[in-house]
Amino acid sequence: MNSQTQKSIIQGPAGALEIALDLPAGDSRGVAIIAHPHPLFAGTMDNKVVQTLARAFVHCGWTAVRFNFRGVGGSVGSHDEGRGELEDLLAVVEHAAPAGAGQPLALAGFSFGAFVTTHAFQRLAAGRTIEKLVLVGTSVSRAPAAPIDPAAHLKTLVVHGEQDDTVLLSAVMDWARPQALPVTVVPGGGHFFHGQLPLLKNLVVRHLSSPSA
Repeated sequence: MNSQTQKSIIQGPAGALEIALDLPAGDSRGVAIIAHPHPLFAGTMDNKVVQTLARAFVHCGWTAVRFNFRGVGGSVGSHDEGRGELEDLLAVVEHAAPAGAGQPLALAGFSFGAFVTTHAFQRLAAGRTIEKLVLVGTSVSRAPAAPIDPAAHLKTLVVHGEQDDTVLLSAVMDWARPQALPVTVVPGGGHFFHGQLPLLKNLVVRHLSSPSA
């Protein structure tokens, strides 16, 4: 993402996991774990939307941690349709922001990564506080995204493009409607927010700057 990005390898459930760390200019407010889009469709931690999310978190004083799911880049293993990828994400959380360390934790994801992040949030929220949750272009069609606890709605930002032809807005609304979970719609936006990444960053920064519920 920038010349200061720190890349390393950690041990994950299937072997090596490649991670990238970006630090804020001052003291860190906490750690944000950001998950990338579908590995079988060229999704990596260097995806432009993922990098935009990382920049938004760093701008707001968070340490941003991106990582490659198993089978992508320097991460070993093979695609596991979300099951193993959830374990990968949880392993990165345990490495970068272990529960006993007292660091505030945020979760974010794009597309397939947002789908995995909903399940990670569901798994983690029972035992620790997640300060912020950011879901962009959330994949809800191939496999069901987990519902978001109503108590966490105010700390959750769901962003979707009006003209997303990869994950239809109507499908996301069908997921969100039973939960009464608000969805921020970007007019004219596609799945990858071409030409609208600055707007996406500003939406995330605004959310991160608001008080957590």
